[in-house]
Amino acid sequence: MIPSLSSPERRRSHALLLAALAAISVSGGARAEDTVRQVLPGAQPAVAPQQLTREKAPDQSEIERFCSNIADAARDRRYALQAEELKQLQAGIDQRMKALDEKKAEYESWLKRREVFLARAEESVVKIYAGMKPDAAAERLAIVNADLAAAILMKLDSRKAGVILNEMDQKAAATLTGIMASAARRVDPS
Repeated sequence: MIPSLSSPERRRSHALLLAALAAISVSGGARAEDTVRQVLPGAQPAVAPQQLTREKAPDQSEIERFCSNIADAARDRRYALQAEELKQLQAGIDQRMKALDEKKAEYESWLKRREVFLARAEESVVKIYAGMKPDAAAERLAIVNADLAAAILMKLDSRKAGVILNEMDQKAAATLTGIMASAARRVDPS
């Protein structure tokens, strides 16, 4: 809410506003060093612009001396900050390497246990299929995953595997033979 001014106050504020606008229009607009100051009733009068003195700008030689004096200190500080950052990064890398080594050891342990288990399981599965009648083994191996069936057939005696493949469907036997042939290659086909 704007307080209402009395008639003389209103006239005085209009006159000040018009005077300010006239000064701006005469001077061609406000310059950077000209500032508008508000004078409140009962306040001290503003200092006239002539009374203000500007400090002398430092000449170029003073600036160059200052910069050259702090250059070594600034460089040393920058190097110290970079060294500290490198130490922090190295600590982070060391921590990650330790965690990676722990995971690697855990994975290798798991892999060894898995290989031992698979070796035992393969031996027992191969013995089971070796003891089966060829027609029953062919029927079961046709249902099993083709890679697993091919691995079992490769572990069997070649005569027994041949008889089982002879009892199988032609399409399943061809698929298993292709897998066994590609697994027996010494060179990686890819």
